[in-house]
Amino acid sequence: MLDGHVLLGWLSSCALLGLLACSPRPSAAYFGLTGNEPLTILPLTSEMEEAAVKAHYKVCDRLKLEKKQRRMCRRDPGVAETLMEAISMSALECQYQFRFERWNCTLEGRYRASLLKRGFKETAFLYAISSAGLTHAMAKACSAGRMERCTCDEAPDLENREAWQWGGCGDNLKYSNKFVKEFLGRKPNKDLRARVDFHNNLVGMKVIKAGVETTCKCHGVSGSCTVRTCWRQLSPFHEIGKQLKQKYETSLKVGSTTNEATGEGDISPPKKSIPGHSDQIPRTTDLVYIDDSPSFCLMSRYSPGTSGRKCYKDKNCDSICCGRGHNTQSRVVTRPCQCQVRWCCYVECKQCTQREEVYTCKD
Repeated sequence: MLDGHVLLGWLSSCALLGLLACSPRPSAAYFGLTGNEPLTILPLTSEMEEAAVKAHYKVCDRLKLEKKQRRMCRRDPGVAETLMEAISMSALECQYQFRFERWNCTLEGRYRASLLKRGFKETAFLYAISSAGLTHAMAKACSAGRMERCTCDEAPDLENREAWQWGGCGDNLKYSNKFVKEFLGRKPNKDLRARVDFHNNLVGMKVIKAGVETTCKCHGVSGSCTVRTCWRQLSPFHEIGKQLKQKYETSLKVGSTTNEATGEGDISPPKKSIPGHSDQIPRTTDLVYIDDSPSFCLMSRYSPGTSGRKCYKDKNCDSICCGRGHNTQSRVVTRPCQCQVRWCCYVECKQCTQREEVYTCKD
């Protein structure tokens, strides 16, 4: 059983302190290249390959991984880069989705560590967005040719196969799902918190799977569609984040029961009916949590609070400022305006000055 913190435990060293310092892709300067060499000399020598492998191993070792996860990272040079991409993508999407909320996905070390110790609905979102990020990034890395162990997706089971010609390079969700499930570990039997985390990980993966679309391009004389080249693509990750935010809004509080047939623990509605909480049995696509969230209004171990936070007067100041009111400050700003595209190849803008009101929550 792997540590339930999976991707979330890494959202520190590299993801939030600067991805460039942790990038697993050696630069051209690393090999003494200028970028102008003919292609015939680009294949690496054994010394260069050895240096690249060592650099890749070093990145895997710097990530906070369990033993099995580190081994999976080391076995393919593309994995470390994909992990880093997943971390960054998940953190940025979380911050975007919660930009107007009291909890705005603050992931500095001490806040993150405290959140992960509790089973809040915010923690549920973090697990789901992290597993979704890794699933998405891995499938894209396969189709982009950045992995040694996978490539484009195989042809799907489409109806009327004789009318289709498989082509393009589909995002390899099949390999990605297999990798992520192995990376995250097996389903726990007893501990409720571990089962909840595992459940929310799977929700993230299922949202990715539900968003797969078949994209086709027509080929034929005079634009006819006698032959279609088709491939499967994942939804943009921003769309995944939006769907998971909606699941966060409707997440269910759960408790634990024991399955009499198997003796294993099950996730179920709380034993005691709680005002304001549904007794609905959670589905496999619902985000679930076990602890009620704090208000996030004041500084605590879970967040810096909302004092001094920028808000939008007619949109969220009342909610974010928690009834404390807000300050109004007038300032003059200069921004590009009246931009025009010039051929070829730049955009020309004027500079416009205007006065705007800035609202921040009172202490």
